[in-house]
Amino acid sequence: MIATLEQVVRVAGAVAAGTAWTVAGWRAALEARRPVGRGTGLARQVGAALTYLVGAVPYATVCLLLWRPLPPIGSPALRAVALVAGAVLGFSGFGLYLWAMRRLGGMYNVSSSLGSQLYAGHRLVDDGPYAHVRHPMYVAQVLAVLGALLVYRTWATVFMLVMLPAPVLKARNEERLLAAELGAPYRTYRAQVPAWLPARVPRPRRRPRGRGARVHDTDQGDAGGVHDAGHDVSVGR
Repeated sequence: MIATLEQVVRVAGAVAAGTAWTVAGWRAALEARRPVGRGTGLARQVGAALTYLVGAVPYATVCLLLWRPLPPIGSPALRAVALVAGAVLGFSGFGLYLWAMRRLGGMYNVSSSLGSQLYAGHRLVDDGPYAHVRHPMYVAQVLAVLGALLVYRTWATVFMLVMLPAPVLKARNEERLLAAELGAPYRTYRAQVPAWLPARVPRPRRRPRGRGARVHDTDQGDAGGVHDAGHDVSVGR
């Protein structure tokens, strides 16, 4: 019984992951011809898409090579607990990722620890999940990796877990980029909204005027940024 449930959840998880990656790629392709703005690192020289591929291809290759099962969990009860917890974490992560991407709208872009790039006329997104944390897409990635570790239990998911500090580095780089581009509106947003864990009671935010101050509550969104209020500039982002 538990083996059948594990198989069902694993297939559903693969479908959810494939859907998220497909939507992300489609959205990035739609925005590929837009005029670009300020960038950092390798993205400033070769663009965000190529920079992303430079990092993503080796990462995916290592994951494929390490897709071998961990030592099995003998207890059916522990397997059931791992399956339920992993499914809740994983599907919550995929849902949050897609929600954040939707809120970023035309501000969505891919990014990498090697570099990030904003669009010309980049705008700050502070509604939806971005009203609660600055980097919801990266929070979603953490949830998805933890869920994958519990559901699939492979060495590849251990590798993904070890690599989780990478989004933290990427987020810091993106925040410097956004602060340089958007100025006071982004610094105000950064001071009032936590990066990773939502505050119990959201603090009211002042709406500063000036360059880059198109902080809005409409459905257009970043990927945090380019993924994240331009924040996960992937920046969603």
